[in-house]
Amino acid sequence: MTLTIGIDVGGTKVLGGVVDESGKILATHREPTPKEGGAALTKTIADVAKHLLRDHEAIAVGVSAAGFVSADRETMLATPNISGWNGVNLRSEIGRLVDLPIVIENDANSAAWGEAKYGAGVGEDQMLILTIGTGIGGGAVIDGKLLRGAYGIGAEFGHLRVLPEGHLCGCGARGCFEQYASGNALMRHVREAISASPDAAHNLLARGDGTISGLSGHHITDAARDGDPIALAGFNTTAQWLGAGIASLSVLFDPACVVIGGGVIDAGEILLEPTRIALDRYMPFSGKHPSPRIVPATLGNDAGLVGAADLARI
Repeated sequence: MTLTIGIDVGGTKVLGGVVDESGKILATHREPTPKEGGAALTKTIADVAKHLLRDHEAIAVGVSAAGFVSADRETMLATPNISGWNGVNLRSEIGRLVDLPIVIENDANSAAWGEAKYGAGVGEDQMLILTIGTGIGGGAVIDGKLLRGAYGIGAEFGHLRVLPEGHLCGCGARGCFEQYASGNALMRHVREAISASPDAAHNLLARGDGTISGLSGHHITDAARDGDPIALAGFNTTAQWLGAGIASLSVLFDPACVVIGGGVIDAGEILLEPTRIALDRYMPFSGKHPSPRIVPATLGNDAGLVGAADLARI
């Protein structure tokens, strides 16, 4: 049995796991993410790997991290949420601390590969994934291969420009997809609905501390499950943008399925069903050809870890 280690670098924790060829996680270890990033974070990744190697013999380590990764899977080109990693050759830096082959991969790409091999996309050679959280991550498996592009920044779907001169995005552009269909966008849609109909928002606001700022995504999801009109309106607006974006992606990639992951997927069909309806509405030549299935991710928070571990095996 050939084992590899996958390590998922998150905002609060660095989670590592030993993964076998069937995608099963045999053991895990986690450490808190150093806030200073840089060399401290690199060392933490190595420490997680070395801890797992005490009891398991692995052949390689795959690291899943948010940011632009070079096409050779060695260097972090840009890391907007991690300090001290821009331009750093992580393959070399981690390799100095862990005597194994190291592969670096974008987190959404890792999740896409994990879902394609072991999750919701099993059996599909043409598959997209959208990981919907604070922003939108994207990944594409085309002809059974992970799409990286010429420079390693392929499938960054969250930064497609969907509205000229729209909301300013953290990437520096305006009108990006993630400004309208992400978890943060859901919160903004709900705040706008509350401002438009404050008398209808009492029940929703009471789930937090009574203020708009006291609402969380969890509150909105629970309220939507209970039929709250403001919460449902927020999800429906998000779904309209999500379906329209998937329609545009479909004419580019023609996927058999689009897997939706990330924190917002906790809402399940509350988000997915109106997204399917919006996809049919906005799809060019709708009804004249098959549309992709829109399905929830099945690996949850393990997708990036499992995907990175398997990519290290390739």
